[in-house]
Amino acid sequence: MAVHWYPGHMHKAQKEIKEALPQVDLLIEVLDARIPYSSENPAIAEMRGDKPCIKVMTKTDLADPDMTAKWQAYFEQERGVKTFAASTQDPANIKQLLTLVRQMLPEKDASIKSIHTMIVGIPNVGKSTLINILADRVIAKTGNEAAVTKNQQRISLGNGITLFDTPGILWPKLENPNSGYRLAACGSIKDTAMEYDDVGFFTADYLIKAYPDYLKERFQLSEIPNTEIEFLELAAARRGALMAGGRVNLHKICEVLINEFRSAKLGRISLESPDMVAAEEILMAEAIAKKADEKLQRKEKFKTGSLTPDKKDRKEKREQDRREMSAKMKADNAKKKR
Repeated sequence: MAVHWYPGHMHKAQKEIKEALPQVDLLIEVLDARIPYSSENPAIAEMRGDKPCIKVMTKTDLADPDMTAKWQAYFEQERGVKTFAASTQDPANIKQLLTLVRQMLPEKDASIKSIHTMIVGIPNVGKSTLINILADRVIAKTGNEAAVTKNQQRISLGNGITLFDTPGILWPKLENPNSGYRLAACGSIKDTAMEYDDVGFFTADYLIKAYPDYLKERFQLSEIPNTEIEFLELAAARRGALMAGGRVNLHKICEVLINEFRSAKLGRISLESPDMVAAEEILMAEAIAKKADEKLQRKEKFKTGSLTPDKKDRKEKREQDRREMSAKMKADNAKKKR
């Protein structure tokens, strides 16, 4: 899915993050537990370098708990990275994040100096709600939509910890097309920037393969069809998402499916696994290499010209004629000098 949603404030926020990072001791990166890979901004990883990082996986109450555990093990293979599973339904647990911050910076914790942290993440991963719980007061504006926070601010959390809050930022180009669909399904991209039908088809196809029992129970189906269009037709009949003549209202049933996924009415679902994205990264690398090769071939063709054999012969004859004419002119000039 080609997602084109990179508002100007995101570009500005990325610059501000880069400028403020030297003052920061530790980075807190907030990820959506349903899509930890797709909600991990590659620009953040590039800017972070070897700075310690806690990857907070929010919305764990909406995600598959087994898959969340697999992602935590996957991320913690990286040096200097710890993970923290969080749900806004359990504020007391979120408070333990401050303890983990101190544990990761024992020298700073033992000194009188404040620990400076920065919280970053893509839009609508629950960053502002997390901040309000940690600060014990409403500081950051919250909302169940992408791009609510627009400006950076500095917040004192007490006990010697200062937090830089930053707006949610995406990146200009999504290399993995599947990540675009997953971000849209989870609400990290404004609904006005996506096509419900496209996202609904992608989500239905994945759920048929990964969570068929959830679909059977929620839509009261005895069997799950093999294709997304067949499933959506049955689901539309169950929910009355039909138009005149009994035709399926695809937009409506796709909207129903996405909303019920987001609210976990379908069940606790994760849209990706470490093994899945590893396979996708291989395919992406192959696609990028192929694209680069095709570009190189186009350049070579441009240099030599896209010539049929007869055109190539004519071109070579013209070049031979030019060489002979040049040689004759040189010979004539030499005779005149004598």
